Amino acid sequence: MASAAVFLIDGFEETEALTTVDILRRGDVEVTTVSLTGRGDAVSSRGVSVRADALFDDAKDKDFDMLVVPGGTVEYARHEGLRTLVQKYDAAKKRLAAICAAPLALERAGVLKDRRAVCYPGMEPQIPSAILGTENVVTDGHVTTAKGPAITPFFALKLLELLCGKERADEVAKDFLIPLIGGGQR
Repeated sequence: MASAAVFLIDGFEETEALTTVDILRRGDVEVTTVSLTGRGDAVSSRGVSVRADALFDDAKDKDFDMLVVPGGTVEYARHEGLRTLVQKYDAAKKRLAAICAAPLALERAGVLKDRRAVCYPGMEPQIPSAILGTENVVTDGHVTTAKGPAITPFFALKLLELLCGKERADEVAKDFLIPLIGGGQR
């Protein structure tokens, strides 16, 4: 079974974190939510408290197939432990994913240099080493980035496709009627 860590920090965007967790779990990915706060919970940008499955120090040595950083805040880019873990996964060419403001964490870790990427509109100047595109979701090698909250289902389905295949992602997409509403790319 594929596995993914989804990181939570105070100020995280709940749609990006929880919709991604939901879609990956529907696709039978073993998802571990990991708190970067030093506490067992994190408080979202809209004041929703979410209890994480694990603390960072307890999860950092687990071998996940993918690390996922939801956006909502630039605080992810300031977490030294996350930066080190992202660099370790990048060096091993293991899957990394970030949405909204979170590509800044990948930028600060040196992962986006000369790599195609997208981020929340207006954050582009903070990600100078990437080749920024206009797509909603971009995968370049082992790194996937996406624009923001409205794109989350497409982002999560792309991650599911990368972990479990297109057929599984298409099955889960049908549950959400994603093919009927269009607008996203995965």
